[in-house]
Amino acid sequence: MDKTGSGVERTNGEHEFTTLASEDVYVGTILALRADEVGMPGGGHARREVVEHLGAVAVVAIDEQDRVVLLHQYRYPVGRRLWELPAGLLDVAGEEPVRTARRELVEEAGIAATDWSVLVDVVSSPGFTDESIRIFLATGLSDVDRPEAVGDEEADLVVHRVPFDEAVDMVLAGEIVNAPAVSGLLAAKAVRDGARPARPVDAEWRDRPQRFRRRLGR
Repeated sequence: MDKTGSGVERTNGEHEFTTLASEDVYVGTILALRADEVGMPGGGHARREVVEHLGAVAVVAIDEQDRVVLLHQYRYPVGRRLWELPAGLLDVAGEEPVRTARRELVEEAGIAATDWSVLVDVVSSPGFTDESIRIFLATGLSDVDRPEAVGDEEADLVVHRVPFDEAVDMVLAGEIVNAPAVSGLLAAKAVRDGARPARPVDAEWRDRPQRFRRRLGR
C-alpha cells in the first residue's frame, strides 16, 4: 500500500493491460476511433473502443468586478444551448497550451488577460476517450477586438459576464453541466478560498493526449 497526498491509504492493481490487436474504425480531422483487443485479468480479453482526441483548453476568466466570462452556446449532440467557458482544441502544431488558451479567449470572447495559471486538468470521459482538458485561470482582463465567426455554432454564441459566486451556484443547481465549466469554476473557488494555490502555466500535464497528434504529425 502507499499513500496519496491527502494521506489516504490505497492499493494498486497489479495486472498489466496489454493491447493484443488494434484496428482503425474512423480517422477524421479532430478525432479518430479505434477498436482494441485488450488482455484482461484472469487471462481473457475484451474489446475496447477508444476515441482519440487532440486535447483542449478552457479558461476561467475573472474581471475586476469579480465576474466570470461565460458563453451560452448551442451544442448539437445534446440538442440545446449550454453555459460554457471560453475553450478550444489544441489543433495548432507546436502551440503551447497557454498560448492556445490566450488565443481562444480573444477569438471567442474578445478578451485578453495578463495573468495566467493552471487550475485543473480533466480527463473528460476515460471509459471511451483519451480527451484531456487543461483549465486555466486568467485575470487582468481587457477588451480586444473579437474576430467575426461565420458559418458554425460560434456565430450564434453569446458572451456573458456573470458574478463569480452566482456562476458557482449555477453549477450546484445543475444549470451549468459542461464538464470543463463545472470543474474549472469549482477549482477556481477552491483556489480563491485558499484551499491550495493554482499551478504555473508550464506545470506537468501527464495525460495530455498524444496518439492522435502523432497521427497528424503534430
